[in-house]
Amino acid sequence: MKNENTKIPFWILPTIVFSQFAGTSLWFAGNAVLPDLQQALNLDETALGSITSAVQFGFIVGTFVFAFLAIADRFSPSKIFLISSLLGAVFNLLVFLVAKELFFLLLLRFLTGFFLAGIYPVGMKIAADWYAKGLGRALGYLVGALVLGTAFPHLLRQFTQSLPWQTILQLTSALAAAGGLSLFLLVSEGPYRKKGTKFEWDAILKIFSFKDFRHAAFGYFGHMWELYTMWAFVPVMLASYNNLHQTSLPVPLWSFDVIAIGGLGCVFGGYVSLKKGSAKVAFGMLLTSGICCLLSPLFFTLPEPLFLAVLLIWGFAVVGDSPQFSTLVAQTAPKHYVGTALTIVNCIGFALTIGSIQLLTFLFQKIAPQYLYLVLIIGPVFGLFSIFRNGEKINQASWLLLLSLFFTLKTVIIST
Repeated sequence: MKNENTKIPFWILPTIVFSQFAGTSLWFAGNAVLPDLQQALNLDETALGSITSAVQFGFIVGTFVFAFLAIADRFSPSKIFLISSLLGAVFNLLVFLVAKELFFLLLLRFLTGFFLAGIYPVGMKIAADWYAKGLGRALGYLVGALVLGTAFPHLLRQFTQSLPWQTILQLTSALAAAGGLSLFLLVSEGPYRKKGTKFEWDAILKIFSFKDFRHAAFGYFGHMWELYTMWAFVPVMLASYNNLHQTSLPVPLWSFDVIAIGGLGCVFGGYVSLKKGSAKVAFGMLLTSGICCLLSPLFFTLPEPLFLAVLLIWGFAVVGDSPQFSTLVAQTAPKHYVGTALTIVNCIGFALTIGSIQLLTFLFQKIAPQYLYLVLIIGPVFGLFSIFRNGEKINQASWLLLLSLFFTLKTVIIST
């Protein structure tokens, strides 16, 4: 019998958090060893966008399949997580064994992304099955683990530069497998899980018929336009600053720092949401990252300490809203479709990341690097309007960002 006072074993959240961190370390493993891959396979500078997009596209296809078949609602989430972690680890490991040209590299990164669909959204589903009250805080830790997992390969690269680049792939694969096994062995089905009983081909359409769910989902989509593109291009930002100012910032280390600090943003936002609510936290974080998009050309004129400080602020805010949007999605979705709702929202959100990543990859060849990140403001503007439900009054700050979007597009058009 479900009870709000059900005592949750102390190891449940730490295990889910560790497993999420371990599984998602597969995400940017290819990015962390990109210079080595470029040399080994004779790749050009557009490989960053192609490799990142391959993972994203795999994740999109995977989440669509998982959502359409309602896999996370019909079958044991912990078994899905285990199988996905093991298969993702295998395809990540195969990169240095069989990828002798770009096609096979992209195929393996696609397959890794496909099975990440059984890790990230399924991990959130498991958390929602265990935590009814305080879900925003629980997901804050969970998405924080995703952030650290995403950043972790950059840290490994910084401290293993004297070792073969294949070591990064070996370590991340071993970590992902360990995460899957840990969750399977230590986390049973949560007390708030409501199992879907059958396949319904129109389940996705039914979910989007709920107005509050649509607003939460659209806010998440705006957030996603910015997030992964910003993460993918952090090394580019740092390298561009080094070139402009003839400095020698350690790119892998600071890439880790800028991405990883978002984990603190997720946890901080999770605790604030207990008092202020998830919608207000999501708005504040998205507004902050939108302002960073708007001011990004100025960042490259700053002295080195200030440049790094503003990148850390951006990294803190750019993902701090993610667990709160996921909380709103879980809370507004039909209870027997929570897993499917989280998965399809991830699917669409990550589809948008391919568009923004490819757009920046194209613009990288056309405009000065300091102006690249202005186009990311499209996402925060759309998201800020979307999260206000039922005709609620829009904060004046979002109107300012809307005006800034106009001038951003004008600047980009002029620059090109």
